[in-house]
Amino acid sequence: MMLNFKQLTLISMFLLGINSAFSQLGFSHEIGAIAGPVAFQSDFGVRHNLETNAGNTGIGIGIIHYINFSYRADCNCYSTDTYFNDHFKLRSEISWNKTKLNHFGEWVDPSRTSDDADKLRAHSGEANNLDIGMQLEYFPLSIRSFAAGSYSFAPFVSLGAHFVSFNPKVATTYGDENINNLSNYYGPWYLDGNGDVMDTEFINPNNGTTWSVVASVGTRYKLTVLSDLMIDLRWQYYFTDFVDGLDHKLPSNKADDWLVWLNFGYIYYLD
Repeated sequence: MMLNFKQLTLISMFLLGINSAFSQLGFSHEIGAIAGPVAFQSDFGVRHNLETNAGNTGIGIGIIHYINFSYRADCNCYSTDTYFNDHFKLRSEISWNKTKLNHFGEWVDPSRTSDDADKLRAHSGEANNLDIGMQLEYFPLSIRSFAAGSYSFAPFVSLGAHFVSFNPKVATTYGDENINNLSNYYGPWYLDGNGDVMDTEFINPNNGTTWSVVASVGTRYKLTVLSDLMIDLRWQYYFTDFVDGLDHKLPSNKADDWLVWLNFGYIYYLD
């Protein structure tokens, strides 16, 4: 089901509770915004195909918040000098991404004139995902030294988990254009070698929720004393294969849906 108000409220309260707990310890805050292109890897197209990867791209935007352990807002001073405080930040995020999906590669090449090729060309989809979650970012270089201007760049890696509300869209222009009519879709998705129906649930345009694991690598650039620019490359793996509304069982379908997102961001230090 779609992420409802109660679920959104509970998860938001949980994240706010964690942030509040750290805030009570006096740690400082940072806020920012991110945006950038998304390459969505799904059951559309062909695995390891450049045309598929380039064609099924979308956009993502988000609002981010950081707990900065290296600085205390309550006393306007540095926190206790520990390795964790000087090399880690806790990132909270609410983000949204959208990607229109089509089939690319050899099976929809213009030279193919079969009904199945026409069905693939007629089938399209759209992935819409709302994320709420956290990541722990690790900075190999000193966060304090970066804040003091000792160097301009602060590379980082991160790992975390996001709760996802997905809302896929499915469409076809083949036949009667009814998305519930199996005969409008690529035959091998639902027919066995004898022509008998073996799967009637490979298409699912319903809303749903799932968890995902998020990992990224990037760097910050010190713009001013109280602001940074950021770029990071994110990999996000969903724990369902219906984020795109399609889950065929062909041998090429070896993983659940996932994406790569190149983020560009601006971060401002509140305290």
